[in-house]
Amino acid sequence: MEKKNIKTTPPKSNTGKNLPPGKKPKINVFWVYGVIILILIGFNFFGNRSAVKEIESYPVFKQYVTDGYIESIEVFSQKNQVEAVVKDSLPYLKEVFGEQYKTYQSDRKISVRISSVEKFDEFISEIQFQQVSYKESKNYFELFLYSVLPFLLLILFFVFMTRRMSGQSGGGPGGIFNVGKSRAQLFDKGNTADRVTFKDVAGLAGAKQEIEEIVSFLKNPGKYTDLGGKIPKGVLLVGPPGTGKTLLAKAVAGEADVPFFSMSGSDFVEMFVGVGASRVRDLFRQAKEKAPCIIFIDEIDAVGRSRGRNPNMGSNDERENTLNQLLTEMDGFGSNSGVIILAATNRADILDKALLRAGRFDRQIHVDLPDIHERKEIFNVHLRPVKIDETVDVNFLAKQTPGFSGADIANVCNEAALTAARKSKTSVSKEDFLDAVDRIVGGLEKKNKIITQSEKKSIAYHEAGHATISWMLEHANPLVKVTIVPRGEALGAAWYLPEERQLTERDHLLDEMCSTLGGRAAEEIFLNQLSTGAINDLERVTKRAYAMVAYFGMSDKLPNLSYYDSTGAHEYSFTKPYSEKTAELIDAEAKRIVAEQYERAKEILRQHADGHRKLVDLLIAREVIFAEDLEEVFGPRPWASRHDELILQNENDNGKEQKQVQEQTAEQITEQAQKQAQDQKQEGQVINKSEDESDNSEEA
Repeated sequence: MEKKNIKTTPPKSNTGKNLPPGKKPKINVFWVYGVIILILIGFNFFGNRSAVKEIESYPVFKQYVTDGYIESIEVFSQKNQVEAVVKDSLPYLKEVFGEQYKTYQSDRKISVRISSVEKFDEFISEIQFQQVSYKESKNYFELFLYSVLPFLLLILFFVFMTRRMSGQSGGGPGGIFNVGKSRAQLFDKGNTADRVTFKDVAGLAGAKQEIEEIVSFLKNPGKYTDLGGKIPKGVLLVGPPGTGKTLLAKAVAGEADVPFFSMSGSDFVEMFVGVGASRVRDLFRQAKEKAPCIIFIDEIDAVGRSRGRNPNMGSNDERENTLNQLLTEMDGFGSNSGVIILAATNRADILDKALLRAGRFDRQIHVDLPDIHERKEIFNVHLRPVKIDETVDVNFLAKQTPGFSGADIANVCNEAALTAARKSKTSVSKEDFLDAVDRIVGGLEKKNKIITQSEKKSIAYHEAGHATISWMLEHANPLVKVTIVPRGEALGAAWYLPEERQLTERDHLLDEMCSTLGGRAAEEIFLNQLSTGAINDLERVTKRAYAMVAYFGMSDKLPNLSYYDSTGAHEYSFTKPYSEKTAELIDAEAKRIVAEQYERAKEILRQHADGHRKLVDLLIAREVIFAEDLEEVFGPRPWASRHDELILQNENDNGKEQKQVQEQTAEQITEQAQKQAQDQKQEGQVINKSEDESDNSEEA
């Protein structure tokens, strides 16, 4: 292949020479306005102006008139100003203009302010001065400034607002008059750029199955309507941020062969009254014209929040009018066939009940955080463009990222690639992925943070306490690594591998509380001191203890009682759902649970004081220790990890599936062979029969 050298030149300014043919250079109209105003100001100050001397004292001017210095007078009634022409006589000029009389000799004009025209007329009548004329105005610039310019500024402001509103609404014709038009983006069949399909969506098997059913209905509606079924009018995607709700909508837009309208819930909101409802009407009008089609509203909680009973208690009438119009369009008196509403939110609890009823949003698809198998599939998708080496194990990465969403996993892959590039590597290794996870979870390392030896020792005892107790308790989260290097806002950190349980038992909660209190317990036992470093641990333990008592009903004195409100109504009320006596009982039970686990943590540390001290020495010497180091000190944990159990179960299921596929394949091969043998046998019988018939015909 021939290699050509392409010469690059820096971009030139867009002055019109390098523009494509048929296009004119873009001129900012505001520069034109500025030049016109400057010209007018310059004309006023530097134009053809006559030299006129201002007389500050009105009595002095009257004296000039009385003494006969003045030849003629002009009175400007609107401005209460008088201009006079001095007689062309050298003594008069020197008296009035002084030493600068030559400057004013050509026009010989003076001016003075008067209190009123009536009083000046009385003075002129008294001295019987005849050469007086009256004029309305003479300064045309001031006339323009005070009478014409305000209207011009209003027109310019109107033009500016029109262009701005037209730019925000898509730049179509009509400008500000199109503010009530829908802002939805239309994705039609021909749009193939950046197309997303269901193959690009890893995990989310249940959500994809329900979404694919809608796409299947749009492609083949007779399959469902023949049996009397109807497609859901609305589908609501609910889940935490970053789990792939918008990605699913993009996949629907890429898979469905129908028009797809996409917009955000905040696009309905505008500062003008009635605009939101108008945009809803226009959106559904366009959708009905292109039916069958799909409308996707992202973050629908911006417009679908529950309506308030009292308008004075924080509700928004404009937003409620928009919601009412949306409810009417989705399932009102008029027909709305062929339009499917797809919406996404992570706050389904605050949506209006009328919006969630059957007939509007018939289905709610919960898009949860991915489990370990789904995280493996997501990693396989995001690792396609990343150059990885043989040390990277996708199963290991899936185990190290519990609780991560799809967006978090994409961020991990990107951070790992950036970390490897920062180290000038040619490929991304397992170490880079671990550094990326640490940076996302804990923040950037701050090795230059000034820490004294006593502080370092206190941090080491604290973190070693967490590590020791978590290793000795069955239901505590398995430890991954411990560090005393400051990271983010923390002076030290311990990384655990949370068990992704579907059900959490009382023993699980107590073991985790005991492990969390291990740092404070180690400081009290071995250093005989308490520090502020355990504030995050104490906060987590306190919340968990109160949750066990008030929410989960796991208290001895308040069994089977839960004061948790899933609707969120008590968040805005001024009363508690229990009495003051019950509140005191809840406080006492929470204190008892925390105190018991704290004593339990101290007892475990006393039993394993030697191992704890070895961990402290390792931390001070190496600053970072891993699970392998704890296994050398305390021995292997006798309890199997839930992740290993799930992975083993998945491998067994995959093995069974492969075995079934192989057996089915073998059965199909056997059936095909038998069928071929029967066909050959039948062909042989037909050939023999034809030969017998030919022999008989010859004999005849």
